[in-house]
Amino acid sequence: MANDVQDEYLDSVLEVQEVIVVENRKKEIIPAQSLSGEALQGLNSQSVADALRFFSGVQIKDFGGIGGIKTVNIRSMGTHHIGVFYDGVQLGNAQNGQIDLGRYSLDNIEEIQLYNGQKSNIFQGAKDFGSSGTIYIRTKRPRWADGETSRVIAQFKTGSFGLVNPQLVWERQLNRHLSLSASAEYVQSDGKYKFRYRRLNLDNTVAYDTTATRQNGDIEALRAEASLFGFTSTGRWNAKGYFYNSERGIPGAIVNNVFRNGERQWDRNVFAQGSWENIFSQRYQMKVNAKYAYDYLHFLRDDPKELYIDNIYHQQEAYLSVVNLTRITPWWDASLSADFQWNKLNSNMTNFVYPRRFTEMVALATTLRGYGVDAQASILGTFLQDRVGNNTNHKRNTTHRDELTPALFVSWQPMRNVDWHLNAFTKKAFRMPTFNDLYYTEVGNKYLEPEYTYQYSLSNVWRKAFSKSLIKSVSLQADAYFNKVTNKIVAYPSGQQFRWTMLNLGEVEILGLELSADASAKVADVEMALRLNYTYQKARDFTDPSDAYYGDQIPYIPLHSGSVAARMSWAGWDLNYSFIYTGERYNAQENIPANYEQPWYTHDASLFKNFKLRGVGCRVGLEVNNIFDQDYEVILNYPMPGRNFKMTFKVNI
Repeated sequence: MANDVQDEYLDSVLEVQEVIVVENRKKEIIPAQSLSGEALQGLNSQSVADALRFFSGVQIKDFGGIGGIKTVNIRSMGTHHIGVFYDGVQLGNAQNGQIDLGRYSLDNIEEIQLYNGQKSNIFQGAKDFGSSGTIYIRTKRPRWADGETSRVIAQFKTGSFGLVNPQLVWERQLNRHLSLSASAEYVQSDGKYKFRYRRLNLDNTVAYDTTATRQNGDIEALRAEASLFGFTSTGRWNAKGYFYNSERGIPGAIVNNVFRNGERQWDRNVFAQGSWENIFSQRYQMKVNAKYAYDYLHFLRDDPKELYIDNIYHQQEAYLSVVNLTRITPWWDASLSADFQWNKLNSNMTNFVYPRRFTEMVALATTLRGYGVDAQASILGTFLQDRVGNNTNHKRNTTHRDELTPALFVSWQPMRNVDWHLNAFTKKAFRMPTFNDLYYTEVGNKYLEPEYTYQYSLSNVWRKAFSKSLIKSVSLQADAYFNKVTNKIVAYPSGQQFRWTMLNLGEVEILGLELSADASAKVADVEMALRLNYTYQKARDFTDPSDAYYGDQIPYIPLHSGSVAARMSWAGWDLNYSFIYTGERYNAQENIPANYEQPWYTHDASLFKNFKLRGVGCRVGLEVNNIFDQDYEVILNYPMPGRNFKMTFKVNI
C-alpha cells in the first residue's frame, strides 16, 4: 500500500503476524477547532449544542431547558449555511433546513470538529464542499486492549428539573476485522425551573417584576443506535442504524406577564447509513457513502389565544456519494466526487403541494504541496430540480437551479522546524430555499432565489510542545475574516393583515476577529489544561439605505463573546471549570434602547472521580451549572434556567 496516501487520507490498516495496527495521521491545510476525549467529557454539557458554545465564532440559539430547541450559527452567516455531519454523512432537513443539535447527547460522542469554509481535505463527498461552515460529529468507536473482546458501559444521570437519564452501551469484537457497538439512551425531564421576569418601561420604571416557574418544557426521548466497524487489508467500512423518538413541550414566550403553555411536538427520526473506503494502488483510492432517512414530525398548538395548528409532516431522504482520489505526483493530488440526493415531504396541511427535490452535486478538487506551501482549490457544481403538485389532480411543475461555487485554501509554513502557519481561504457558497420557504401554505414563495455567502479569512497558528518543562504544550491562533450574505431570505408582511410571505430582501456584511489559546501542563502528578476563546463580530444589515436600521448590528449577534474551559486531573480526580460570556446585543433590527439586551455569563463546575470497585471501573460525578444563579435570556422572553445540578454514576464492565 501507499504509505503517503494512507497517512494523509485514510486510517492505515496493517496486518503483521495476526496483529492489526490502526493509525490516524490525517493532514489538513487549515485545522479545525476540536473538542475530544476528557476535555469534551469534562464540560458541563448535555448535548452537542452545549459543547459548541466553547468554539470561537459560534452563536447558539437556545430556547431554554433540556428539551428546548438548539441550533447553531457560525460567523453570523445563519443556521441554514451550516452543514452538520454525523459519522461522515450530513444530517438533513429539507423542510426547514435546521438541525436541532439538542437531540445529540455528548455521552456517545468521541470528537466534535468545527471548520470554517469547509474541511480542507479533498477526499470527501461533494456535499462536504457545499456549506459555508461544517460541524463533524464522530461517535465513539470500540478500541480493544490485549485480550479484550467485550465491554458493557452503564451510566445513570439525575438532577434538577426531574432529570432521569440512563444509558447503556455494549461493544463486542466479533473477530480481528469486525467490531459491533450498540447504545441506547432515555431522557425524561419535567423541564420546570424558577425564573425571574423583569421588564422596564422606556423611562426605566418597572413594568413587570415576577418570579415564576417555567411550564411546558418537559421532554421524554429515546435514542438507540448500532454500528458495525470493519477493516480489510486495504481499507475499512462501517454501517450505522439510528433511531430517535421524542415528545416535548415547546414553552411559549413570556410576554406582558402572561405565561402561556406554548406548543407540543412529537419527533421520530430513523436513518441507516454506511461508508466504505479502499486503497486500490499507490495512485488511486475510493470512498462510497450511502444513507436513507425518514423523519416524522407532529406539531400541535392548542391555545385559545393563538391560531390553532395541528400539522403532521413525513420527510424522506436518500443519498449516495462516490469519491475518487488519485495521486498524480508525490506533491499533487486530485479528487472527483459525485453525489445524488432525493428529498420528499408530505403533510396533512390543506392545499399542500407535496414537494420533491432531486439534487446532483459534482466536485472537482486538487491539492498541491511544496516549499512550505499547501494549497487546495475546488469547484462544486450543484444541479437541482424541484417537483411539486397537488395529489388530487397529479399536476406536476418542475423548477431547475444550477450553481457553480469555487473555493481556495492556502497554508504557508515560513520556517520548516517551527510549527507556525499562515492560512487563508476564500469561498463562495449558497443555500437553496427550504421547502417551508418555498411551499409553506399561504406563506411560501416559489420564486425565491438562493441565499449566497462570500467568505474571506486570514489566520495565524502557532504551536509548541515542550519535553522538559512543566508546560507541555501551547497553541495560539488568531483569525480575521470578512463575510457577505446576499439575497438573504426573510419573512416580510405581504400587505394583508396577519399575512406574511418569504422574500429575498437581506444583505449582511460581517467583519470578525477570533482569538484562541490552549495550554497544558503537568506538575508532579497533577495534569492541567486551559482553553480560552474570544470573538469580536460586527455583523451589519446593508439591505436598504432607507431603512432605519441600515448599518445596524443584526439581531442576537454580540460584538464581544468568549469562553474559558479549565481542567485539572490527579489520582483519578477530574475537576472542571467553564465560563461563557455573551456581550450586549439587540433583539430586533433597530439598534435602539427598546431592543437592547444586556450581556449574560455563566460559571459552571464539575468534579468526577474514577475508581475501581471489585475490579469494575466506576466513575461518579457532580455538576453545578450557573453557579451564581444568574437570570438571563439567550432569546428575548425565553428565560434560561438558574442554578442547577446533575449527578452521574458510570460503570465499565
